[in-house]
Amino acid sequence: MPGGTTHVVHMMYRFAAGGLENVLVQLINTLPQDGFRHTIIALTLADREFARRIERDDVSIIELDKPPGQPFRMYPRVFRLLRQLRPDVLHTCNLAALEFMPVAALAGVPWRVHAEHGWDIHDPEGRNRRFRILRRLYRPFVSRFIAVSAQLQTYLRDGIGVPEQRLHLIPNGVDTRLFHPPGPGEPVPEGFPFRRPEHWVVGTVGRLEPIKNQILLAQAFVRLVRAEPPGCESLRLAIIGGGPQAEAIAGCLREAGMSDRLWMPGARGGVASIMRHLDCFVLPSISEGTSCTLQEAMATALPIVATDVGGNSMLLEHGKCGTLVPAMDAEKLAEAILQVLVRSQAGAGGNAEGLAVVRGKYALSAMVAAYRRLFSQG
Repeated sequence: MPGGTTHVVHMMYRFAAGGLENVLVQLINTLPQDGFRHTIIALTLADREFARRIERDDVSIIELDKPPGQPFRMYPRVFRLLRQLRPDVLHTCNLAALEFMPVAALAGVPWRVHAEHGWDIHDPEGRNRRFRILRRLYRPFVSRFIAVSAQLQTYLRDGIGVPEQRLHLIPNGVDTRLFHPPGPGEPVPEGFPFRRPEHWVVGTVGRLEPIKNQILLAQAFVRLVRAEPPGCESLRLAIIGGGPQAEAIAGCLREAGMSDRLWMPGARGGVASIMRHLDCFVLPSISEGTSCTLQEAMATALPIVATDVGGNSMLLEHGKCGTLVPAMDAEKLAEAILQVLVRSQAGAGGNAEGLAVVRGKYALSAMVAAYRRLFSQG
């Protein structure tokens, strides 16, 4: 390790706004600058605006413009790139990047760490036989595995056959200095169109993709407004993020004649401030690992409704810190949001339990310390 630093190359399918990518930004910004240097390889594309969240000016970002399909034709190019970069550690995230572990081994990368952050819409429960076979084939080329939730840890151990000594459970962490409950005189985020206490705002944050299923929240919101509960005139919906589902979500509200109740600013910064102006946070995903946005909502002490998938139950302490509902059920989701509204109208807002759990179990410092130890073992 020249100069006493560890060179970590991080490889993922793309580098753009998302939970996995936020974890990477947190790691780069928080790991000691005199001990680690970083390179990011995006197999497809990298969003330069999102990359500005990196606070170091010495991080190279490489885009490979990978076409759809198997990556075998890219193996020679990636081999040459890794030989040129000479990393001490290759850190891959999810299956698309795992497929390059044999190349890394051949290129002489001494320490190869793979992290599973969750599954995609093509395999929301990790049952795809072909994907399991691929992970087993690539398993011998990985020095250590990381699971971000207990569910993924079980999957890797029992489904993929990763030995306990090569498997680490490292839940994602949240920056509780940035994400915290609102204080008096909280400034209104730029562009935020709703007014408190006149409006009661249901919100979510995330990429607008099928796996995140924000369309379910839009459908539940329409159901709730049409049911005309007490206070329904105050209901508003904020969906923060960009992606291919944006038009479908907007169309759902438009067809219901409720476009004036919806705020969709796209992907943007200032999420912590926006969170502090919500009244209820909803995570309607089909699949999750350890959701960063769910942790951020807990750190903001927001009442939470989330689908009972992936690591959500673990994060919410099996319902202690928020309400869990079945995935893909707009009616149950609407009912759960209504219960939060009713409690709020009775003066029982907030989420002290969620705040305490995040501060006690999911501090960013603990996550970074775990990665630091693991990266330094090579």
